[in-house]
Amino acid sequence: MPFTLKVLPLPSSIELETKDVLRQLAKAHRHLAELKGAAATIPNESILIDTLSLQEAKDSSAIENIITTEDELFQADASSGNYGSAAAKEVHNYAVALKVGFERVRRQHFIRLDDILAVQSALEQNRAGLRELPGTVLKNEKTGKVVYEPPQDASEVKRLMDNFVAYLNRNEPGDPDPLVRMAVLHYQFESIHPFYDGNGRTGRILNLLHLVLHGLLDLPVLYLSRHIVRNKADYYQGLQAVREFGAWEAWLMYMLRGVEETARETLDQVNRIRTLMQETKQRLRKDLPKLYSQDLLNNLFRHPYTKIEFIERDLGVSRPTAMKYLDELAHARFVRKTKLGRTNYYINEPLFDLLARRS
Repeated sequence: MPFTLKVLPLPSSIELETKDVLRQLAKAHRHLAELKGAAATIPNESILIDTLSLQEAKDSSAIENIITTEDELFQADASSGNYGSAAAKEVHNYAVALKVGFERVRRQHFIRLDDILAVQSALEQNRAGLRELPGTVLKNEKTGKVVYEPPQDASEVKRLMDNFVAYLNRNEPGDPDPLVRMAVLHYQFESIHPFYDGNGRTGRILNLLHLVLHGLLDLPVLYLSRHIVRNKADYYQGLQAVREFGAWEAWLMYMLRGVEETARETLDQVNRIRTLMQETKQRLRKDLPKLYSQDLLNNLFRHPYTKIEFIERDLGVSRPTAMKYLDELAHARFVRKTKLGRTNYYINEPLFDLLARRS
């Protein structure tokens, strides 16, 4: 018989925060704090949000076997909806959904059920809302065997989601550490399985929104999905082991190691972007001093594939001036000019290579 969710909410901090968990928590917090500090040194937050959110979107989508390339992603981002593949469109929708959630969290300082519905709607491009019809089950991909049956009754799904939202926003004395709560919440969300589609990706977006909501990050730039991609079997086995055996410590350790590992790697990525920006800034001031501005530099790093319209918008210049700027940049080899369809794109190749070269 498939396992059915029985008990929510979940264990107390005493049960969850074992000695091993507390040791791993300290490591995860240290590296997350370093990432938060480094992200604050980038002069325009859109640079990280617009580039790193696509990387997280790519990894999170890969967990669901939605595979695309950095080249496809950045081309699609620059081409305003002309996606080269269905996968690129799916990944783009993930990045949009992440931004929708982030903007709401930063504005409101809390997360409502309506906000979660808005994230899932942006992700799936529909308004199906919470599950109302029975019949949803989770199966083993290889064998087809049903391994888990989430709550089937619509009123029960709604009740559990209200409980989830309350726990998501809660931060009372004596509560488990926010990173522990993130791991618990992720289990809870995936076990409720509240939507017909997009549960895994919505749940992973909520991980990042939780970190922002509780002040562990200012921007949603952690590549947490990369850890899950690398350890996909362990991810699903860990969720199921909690359902069947209450294996909380192993699940918490899995998630906390993921935070530590991906915080270190994202920190390295942010530092490389900052160094490359400084080098480009010095070259611009030396080789094209009349052209240089901070807004121009920000544009080149916000959009690995930039174009005339982006320069017009970000610098507030006319189209002929934007065209002149980009052609000068191409001539001086700051960007490489290429034509895709009817549009000229100008690629910041060092930045693109940095983003595509993740280890």
